[in-house]
Amino acid sequence: MRATWRRRVCKGLGADVTCGEMALATNLLQGQPSEWALLKRHPSEDCFGVQLCGGYADSLARCAQLVEEQCCVDFVDVNFGCPIDVVCSKGAGSACLLKPQRMQAIVRGMSSVLSCPVTFKSRKGYHDGQDMAHTLIPQAAGWGAAAVTLHGRTREQRYSRLADWPYIKRCVEAAEGTGLQVVGNGDVFSFEDHYRHLEECPGLATTYIARGALIKPWIFTEIKERRHWDISAGERLDMFKRFCSNGLEHWGSDSRGVETTRRFLLEWLSFTHRYIPVGLLEVVPQRMHWRPPAFVGRSDLETLLASDNAADWVAVSEMLLGPAPPGFVFSPKHKANSYARREASDLAAAAGAAPAPSAAGPAPGGGAVPAGAATVAAAGEEEEY
Repeated sequence: MRATWRRRVCKGLGADVTCGEMALATNLLQGQPSEWALLKRHPSEDCFGVQLCGGYADSLARCAQLVEEQCCVDFVDVNFGCPIDVVCSKGAGSACLLKPQRMQAIVRGMSSVLSCPVTFKSRKGYHDGQDMAHTLIPQAAGWGAAAVTLHGRTREQRYSRLADWPYIKRCVEAAEGTGLQVVGNGDVFSFEDHYRHLEECPGLATTYIARGALIKPWIFTEIKERRHWDISAGERLDMFKRFCSNGLEHWGSDSRGVETTRRFLLEWLSFTHRYIPVGLLEVVPQRMHWRPPAFVGRSDLETLLASDNAADWVAVSEMLLGPAPPGFVFSPKHKANSYARREASDLAAAAGAAPAPSAAGPAPGGGAVPAGAATVAAAGEEEEY
């Protein structure tokens, strides 16, 4: 999805801080318009940062200088957490965790040319069983970093199993006295998750919400109001209408603009169908790792929005954007869970089947359904949520 549109929706629902999609340093330096578009800020984003990714200090320092000269941002984030193969194979993203000296050189170089704070996003480590973020975090402030967002998983783990919040707490404690703020990331899917992490880890600056905002962007309203919002199917459809309106405003309302908006809407629907309405749950709140069976909603629209069938997502898009072109077929490019290839079977077995909440009943022929501090809506690492 074009993240600017989604961030506008999140801002309207209570997000305090927004961060742009991950932009690759090499593409920015080559002047690719599509990459520079990732750094655009909407007027509604009152606290906004951009996220850069690369494996070399000189190229990232040059990108930081260009951002300083060309963009209006409140912070610049470096992505040392992206797990996808095409990024890591170039020595960027999570691959930097294998070379801590390179991380230091990158942060030092960028902080020397930027007038705004430099932050970075990291994981526990690269390989399972070899956590190392706690050894870097005490040094990060000395490199020039103002904050670090820590995802409680390794690169090898990607998005499987539960995030390791006890380890995040250990890293927060390691940062005490350094002036570095630590933001926790992983499986935050309700206001209860957000406030529990803040309570259990008093030094935590806030939580960083990524997949949770993709599946239920009203999580920010829930956090602000400290309640579970049993949002209706009609309210959710209105949210998609606003998203489409933003898209048509950006791309235009000609056939090309409509189909571009449709494609981004469908990518988003490939996530939002995983939401289970609060009124259908026996156990509240829903957990990120749940993979419940198909269910019948309280209305035909609610059932439709819960379908994991791509043809049903196309039907929803036709309600908002008109008929799709003849022969149109959609296949989502994102994965709900990703595993490192060499350990895929082991991780699948370890993850197991999460207890599924009971809903209104089986859907005949249907598919499987899917703070004290500011909350952060993230748009990076979109390739493999």
